[in-house]
Amino acid sequence: MTALDADKPRFALVTTRIALPVYAATLFLSAGLLFGVQPMFTKMVLPVLGGTPAVWSVAMVVFQGLLLAGYLYAHLMVRHLGLRRAAIIHLTVAAIAFATLPIAIAPGWGRPPAEGEATWLVGLFVVSVGLPFFALAGNGPLLQAWFARTGSERAADPYFLYGASNAGSFIALLAYPLVVEPLLPLAAQGRLWGTGFALLAGLIAVCALIAIRGTGTVLDTAPTAVGPAPTARQRLSWIAMSAVPSGLLVAVTAHVSTDVAAVPLLWVVPLALFLLTFVLAFRPVMPVPGPLLDRLQAWGTGAALTGVAFPAQMLSFGLTVHLGLFFVNALLVHRALYDRRPASSHLTEFYLCLSAGGVVGGLFAGLLAPQIFSTVLEYPILLAAALLCRPDLLRLDGVSARRQAVEAIGVGALAALLAGAASVLGVLPAKASPGLLAMVVLITAGMLSWASPLRLVLLALAAYPVAAFCNPATGESHRSFFGVHRLSETADGRFRLLHHGTTVHGAARIRMDDGTPFTGRPEPTTYYAAGGAIADTVAVARMLLPHPSVAMVGLGAGSMACHAAPGERWHAFEIDPEVVRIARTRFPFLAACAPDMPVTIGDARLTLADSSDRVDLLLVDAFSSDAIPLHLLTREALGLYAARLSPQGILALHISNRHVDLAPALARLAADQGFVALVRSDAPKEAYESRLVVPAAVAILTRDKAAAAAARQHGWTDLVPDMRRTPWSDDYANIIEAMRDRYAH
Repeated sequence: MTALDADKPRFALVTTRIALPVYAATLFLSAGLLFGVQPMFTKMVLPVLGGTPAVWSVAMVVFQGLLLAGYLYAHLMVRHLGLRRAAIIHLTVAAIAFATLPIAIAPGWGRPPAEGEATWLVGLFVVSVGLPFFALAGNGPLLQAWFARTGSERAADPYFLYGASNAGSFIALLAYPLVVEPLLPLAAQGRLWGTGFALLAGLIAVCALIAIRGTGTVLDTAPTAVGPAPTARQRLSWIAMSAVPSGLLVAVTAHVSTDVAAVPLLWVVPLALFLLTFVLAFRPVMPVPGPLLDRLQAWGTGAALTGVAFPAQMLSFGLTVHLGLFFVNALLVHRALYDRRPASSHLTEFYLCLSAGGVVGGLFAGLLAPQIFSTVLEYPILLAAALLCRPDLLRLDGVSARRQAVEAIGVGALAALLAGAASVLGVLPAKASPGLLAMVVLITAGMLSWASPLRLVLLALAAYPVAAFCNPATGESHRSFFGVHRLSETADGRFRLLHHGTTVHGAARIRMDDGTPFTGRPEPTTYYAAGGAIADTVAVARMLLPHPSVAMVGLGAGSMACHAAPGERWHAFEIDPEVVRIARTRFPFLAACAPDMPVTIGDARLTLADSSDRVDLLLVDAFSSDAIPLHLLTREALGLYAARLSPQGILALHISNRHVDLAPALARLAADQGFVALVRSDAPKEAYESRLVVPAAVAILTRDKAAAAAARQHGWTDLVPDMRRTPWSDDYANIIEAMRDRYAH
């Protein structure tokens, strides 16, 4: 026992000793609940607004805004209220929030509007989960400020507790897809979360008691400042720097969930990495050396810019580059923020600025950028901003800055000179271009400039437009709430292509082989070419009925319209109004083959429910880049489809995917609902170069024996369900299992 301890009352001595474990446990649980609710509630929203990655982006912006409100609430209580009154108010807020549980979608929010989806979604999140999230959001800075008053030997610098709280968030996010989602339905998840919330309220009361009584006095006044007040410049720097990793979080999450699957499993990975950087950065000694991070940042930026010119088709490469670079950038910026932290008397103000920066970054990447950029330009902008946050750049003197700027200009001139010379001399290989040569020079020089921060920034800024120009998919872009749609032409100018993410969603011939304009009836291409699995679903339906009625979920370029025959009734359902506009104005299929075909705009789970028509063929061909919205592949969705099928009806689902195999999951789901499931996967054809024919994988589900027999005649084979699997539902979907099935083959 020290002399200082000897002067304390016995009760105060005990509470001082237990302060650290109690506060650490409370912050750990609070952060776990705070970030556990995010994937849980966002998954609840999927059947309402679909699987677009924009749902994740808007969700993160909302949660960042609520976090800012909680941090402001904590700052004001610490600044203006004594600890006893603050504790009473905080526990009252927790009790009111507990009365609103369990977590669920608020009544009256069942249908999104045709426009303004982002605003509607913000309102849904705030009304449904805003109060419980707010009650948790203030715990981080508030409890750290209370801990600073406990008399604990570590109370003078409580910032390390921020790492402990983020460890709780990190574990909660990993536990959700690996443990919680596979084992518990959403209702049970909500009850478990409510139990944790009640336990947390009790722990907060204990923390308040320790802070009030720990030193043997009632601390009912604000503490005396032990450091200078932050300047306006410091506050702005905290906000600006924290905005960068927050914006990158939104941008990287949108990229991952666009090209793989719009499910919480993949959404939590970037957020978990984001939180892990706080755990590593907010500690006295960071385990990763700074020079190594500088190298990784330069090399990762070069790899990411290379991916702009050559979009990765391999999941492993794309995830490694983008998630790895995001982790390095966030770790560098968060460590720089930790090094600039103020004295503990200004702790809540510091966290308030960090949270404000998080909102700024989220608003820019999640809401503002989609309105002002026609491409995902925010991603390279944020990569450049991360380079600008490096401490060695902030410490650069004028002489070094001028030298590095001149060196960057010299490299740019060299790249332009080499590209020009190669163009004039014609020394490049057939598929290479002068722009590609310039890009290689700029990116290579940038990757070698890891120790010269300004040169690295300038070369990265120069390399991006060159890399974007080299991208074969570069062309006219149109952006909506549901993503970026790009129009381009093949190198020979014969076909116009529609891209979403890394995937072609349709193509039309616009010129003949001799370069003259194409005339006549459009010919469906890519997945929809005659003789392919998708086109043959119509042939199967015609074997049963001479004039089947057809409904399509997902319009794309409108290619399927040219498979319609006179006397047949066709109807399309499309969630994105921009896709409908592009199909009608930039592609010939609808105008030439089905000008009167109705197109209903909205999520198919809602618009099909509104329809009373029964159809003979329902083709589900909805994609977000390479990802199929998961809420269209659940028990609830299948029940909706069944209600819209005629007695001989056929449900066809386009399940081509580079990253997941959906056939086993569909087989199990079909068995659960009394369907026969069959699958057909076309082999690659030599007609790609001449006619742009792409093989497709299509599953057919039907309850009619004649329909199943007709499908077998057209090459479909029966799917044998694995009854050990759990059928997918709005509550449960095992995307890890589907990814494992894909890579097992």
